[in-house]
Amino acid sequence: MPVINEAEVRGIVVGVFQENCYIIASPKTKEAIVIDPGDEPERVLELAKDMGVHIKLIANSHAHGDHILGVRGIQEKTEAPFLLHASEVPILEKGTKGMTDMLGRPDEPPPVPAGFVVENDVVSVAGLDLKVIHTPGHTPGSVSYYVNGLLFSGDTLFRGSIGRTDFEGGSYQQIMDSIISKLLVLPDDTIVLPGHQLETNVRQERLTNPFVLQTLS
Repeated sequence: MPVINEAEVRGIVVGVFQENCYIIASPKTKEAIVIDPGDEPERVLELAKDMGVHIKLIANSHAHGDHILGVRGIQEKTEAPFLLHASEVPILEKGTKGMTDMLGRPDEPPPVPAGFVVENDVVSVAGLDLKVIHTPGHTPGSVSYYVNGLLFSGDTLFRGSIGRTDFEGGSYQQIMDSIISKLLVLPDDTIVLPGHQLETNVRQERLTNPFVLQTLS
């Protein structure tokens, strides 16, 4: 089991949209937070079992369907509270109907959040504290989570790219401001674990991400 900067972290790629779901746990207490369970909750739960950890919180970066399809299934098995930024509620209320229709599956609306995160909140389980960074642009309420040199960037920052801003509520100016003023100010060796594709680090994105370079030029 990988132990990165005193946290146990495992990722799993779920669903047809190849979304990265992460489980991060305290090595001491074995309590865990699952970030962005986008689909296939049974596989996510099996990963937690393999890690020997107990999911105590579900923390989402945003409410697009490819990031929330697995929330209900995990909550039903663990009773873990579901956390989200309040600005995502309009997206959440649209539910997953369009996506489940496309996938030919019955629509199961996501659960109502147990609480809402805001900038500089700390999302915690015993022995593990994740700082909330509000990073609007992909959606109004997109957030990233930072802990022990790890950044879970959702669909804001990717390796060599950025999240789409052509969805309802998206803003290119906002996402670039979020990336440059909030994420790339983190230490160079911060490991970036995005919502899709491969991991990267802050230094690499500051020096080589073409969207960043164009904005700063």
